[in-house]
Amino acid sequence: MFDGSADSPELREACGICGGVSLNPQMPYLTCFALYALQHRGQESAGIAVSGGEGQEIWLKRGMGLVSEVFPDTGELKQRRGKLAMGHVRYSHGEEGHHPENAQPLLFKYRHGQIAVAHNGLLLNGEQLRDELGKEGAIFQTNTDSELLAHLVARQGSADLEEALAAVVPRLEGAFAFVLTDGKRVFGLRDRHGFRPLSLAALRESGYFLASETCAFDTIRARFLRDVEPGELVMLGEDGIKSRQIMAAEKLSLCIFEFIYFARPDSNIHGINVHLARRELGRRLAREHPAEADIVSGVPDSSIAAASGYAEEAGLPYEMSLVKNRYIGRTFIQPTQQMREEGVDLKLNAVQKIVEGKRVVIVDDSIVRGTTSLKLVRMMRRAGAREVHLRISSPPVIASCRYGIDTPTAEELISAGRSNQEVVRRIGADSIGFLSPAGMLGAVGLPEDHLCQACFSGCYP
Repeated sequence: MFDGSADSPELREACGICGGVSLNPQMPYLTCFALYALQHRGQESAGIAVSGGEGQEIWLKRGMGLVSEVFPDTGELKQRRGKLAMGHVRYSHGEEGHHPENAQPLLFKYRHGQIAVAHNGLLLNGEQLRDELGKEGAIFQTNTDSELLAHLVARQGSADLEEALAAVVPRLEGAFAFVLTDGKRVFGLRDRHGFRPLSLAALRESGYFLASETCAFDTIRARFLRDVEPGELVMLGEDGIKSRQIMAAEKLSLCIFEFIYFARPDSNIHGINVHLARRELGRRLAREHPAEADIVSGVPDSSIAAASGYAEEAGLPYEMSLVKNRYIGRTFIQPTQQMREEGVDLKLNAVQKIVEGKRVVIVDDSIVRGTTSLKLVRMMRRAGAREVHLRISSPPVIASCRYGIDTPTAEELISAGRSNQEVVRRIGADSIGFLSPAGMLGAVGLPEDHLCQACFSGCYP
């Protein structure tokens, strides 16, 4: 999920998930706080599922909008006591319009009880599984692939959710992370390649918690333990943690855009701090693409760290030449292209007194179609900038994602089949510079074969 900078209107991720078990019966309240920390990963809907333990019905509340809109009165959650809770914030993949039925967690009843499901990612074989299940008589509540796992579990036959998951999850193909509960335990699992992040923490009061990002742990004062491994199933109960490898782990292929854009800067992913990685992206970008300029500025919010790194390395002053309207939601989350394009002008404004007569370096995290970059350049020129130099803290995006990131087709990508000179002419900047793949990998610090970079290379794990 992007934060409205760069061309994030065209690159979109899906969802933040969390959940845990504690002897403290205020788990619903903690889960709500964790969702606030994960809000950047999805702003279309939010939900929380709660259970007091074995034998109790799972309570569910979900709705469209931000966490604060779905749960405007936290007193409701304080009164909703439960030792198990899980939550979800959502950005829909490939949807147009309003679909409240797709808000998560999803809750299902079957012969062995109940299952609540929260999902981040995309099942590549989702259509195949849906056709297969439909022929067997399955009735679907939504048009998302998130509920397919529940249908597979129900048909597997085991009353033990752990055994059912171990039997059916290997059938899933794609990039995904799930948090589930049967009202007795909370389960977390990751795809065999580890495309989507999921981490584990210990709660202060005898319990454990799972979340897409570690910033959620800081919010609820939990202690990070480790990342869930690719292909691993983690089970949290009142008796502690149990782990099981239910799929043969492939080589880690974490999405590189977690570091470039998706994750919050205070999160750590596989031991790497996101803010420090982004600042190093900017430093390396300055070494690779210096510019004769007066000031450096970043596009709020995700590009600020890279811009500060660029300014430090280049010995140029960092200035806040773009101001973000905090009351406008993430541009990329708007449900239609027209709304996304209109949202950019509402969200950002150039500070004329800072840029007037100056040669300005604008650091952004990516360029996809180029529509947002074009508007940024025009905005700076209207404010009186003498020169506008674009510097991008990632390589050119030349291929669409197959693993659940909403990207345009290759024909719509401005850098696909075009030189940097052609791109800069289309955008109207005085110059442009993209960080090299080697510079990007060096800044992140994980081995090249531990990261999915298909959008930059066209080579899919």
